[in-house]
Amino acid sequence: MKRRTPPDSPMLFEDVPLVPDFRLELKARKAGHWPVAGADEAGRGPLAGPVVAAAVILDPKRIPEGLNDSKQLSAQKREELFVQILATATVAIASSSSTRIDDTDIRKASLDAMRRAIMGLAIPASYVLTDGLDVPPGLECPGQAVVKGDARSVSIAAASIVAKVTRDRMMARADLIFPAYGFAAHAGYGTAQHRAGIEQHGPCPLHRMSFRPLKKTLVIEGE
Repeated sequence: MKRRTPPDSPMLFEDVPLVPDFRLELKARKAGHWPVAGADEAGRGPLAGPVVAAAVILDPKRIPEGLNDSKQLSAQKREELFVQILATATVAIASSSSTRIDDTDIRKASLDAMRRAIMGLAIPASYVLTDGLDVPPGLECPGQAVVKGDARSVSIAAASIVAKVTRDRMMARADLIFPAYGFAAHAGYGTAQHRAGIEQHGPCPLHRMSFRPLKKTLVIEGE
């Protein structure tokens, strides 16, 4: 059997990262939905602090340049875009505390924060684009969940930036109240510094006791 010759034009663009644009918003507009909001959250993975969600309706004539998934941007660039987004767009922010996360679960708490952010927009959204696999239940408008949405939609990318910057600022403030854990450096994620702080001082009220290794600590203390 003759062996297949490998193509001389490999997939040149398979490793090129997605760049968000306004196509999904325009598609919704063409279908009769306007305005369109993008929604995203920050802080699903940390051991401490809230999960923060943001909803953003961009002005098509004043979309800030450089919008992208917040994880692809430097802290300085996120801060710059945060200011521009708040100056040119309609924005709402909501959060779910560590207590709410423990009482429900991180998925439900994240979706509830996202729902409240969307419902809190000064201009009601006619359609919502959300990052991930779920559209929050309880909305008064239809929506679409977009996998890797913060890399595909500028509205979702803007929401991811607002959520990330807001949460980072909250955790920097938390560091002033609970300095033993280094929240300003890692925003509550499970770094070696953070775990050492938990080991030495025990958890504080901001910790998510339903998360490992804190859940294990709670069981041991309760025995």
